[in-house]
Amino acid sequence: MNTSNDYKYYQTSADYILSKTGYQPEIALILGSALGGLAEEIENPIVIDYADIPNFLVSTVEFHAGKLIMGNLGGKKVMCMSGRFHYYEGYTFEELTTPIRVFHALGVKQVILTNAAGAVNPAFQPGDIMVIRDHINLLGASPTRGINIHECGPRFFDVSNMYTKRLRKLVKEVAAQQGLTLQEGVYYYTPGPHFETPAEIQAIHRLGADAVGMSTITEALTAAHCQMELLGLSLISNMAAGILDQPITAEEVWETSERTVETFKVLLRETIKKCSRCR
Repeated sequence: MNTSNDYKYYQTSADYILSKTGYQPEIALILGSALGGLAEEIENPIVIDYADIPNFLVSTVEFHAGKLIMGNLGGKKVMCMSGRFHYYEGYTFEELTTPIRVFHALGVKQVILTNAAGAVNPAFQPGDIMVIRDHINLLGASPTRGINIHECGPRFFDVSNMYTKRLRKLVKEVAAQQGLTLQEGVYYYTPGPHFETPAEIQAIHRLGADAVGMSTITEALTAAHCQMELLGLSLISNMAAGILDQPITAEEVWETSERTVETFKVLLRETIKKCSRCR
């Protein structure tokens, strides 16, 4: 298993990144499916392939760039992962702690997670952006399972404000200034890579979820363990199975993302500009 219970393991990755950049990032972003184009907003970029970073993971999803991009965005020093890692790629939940723990070793205090998700709430529509208020993970696994790394956080940790309230409030204020109405709701995690059945979507809706996807929760839980401020944003790329009488395709995700990416870019840039350090 490509992970470790020794904090020095992640510090090795962080030291390599620092050797290439020479500065500590303030905010880290992880970009989800079809949202890699957001990385184009970063000024004076320094690009590092995941494969070159010691003890890091490698993205196997063909439409994920697999690159770490450092630079300036919204007047802040940011680190951006263009492409993330998933359980369906064969990684364990424990391995999926790696990016956030490396961010922590770099001194990052705030993390923004984005993803493309299917709408479970019938009031949503493709092209909406949902602020994640909370999530549901019924897979029964935690990325922080195993020996606790005390440098990251305590053995038992609170997740009642995992998606930081003040950052959710901030992004909604920024959206309102742009004349953009955001949705807010609960993200339901499924392991993938197959999409969900109509019966599963009915059950997920009854459980109180508004959107469904195959990522984000391992990063969110690890960030909570590391006591980082966290903002999660879902691009609603399609209606989930059974909501409409049509099949779900990856192409639909791409098409919706391409239509919405410019709006998403402005929203992220302006939100980062107004982010203050962790309180």
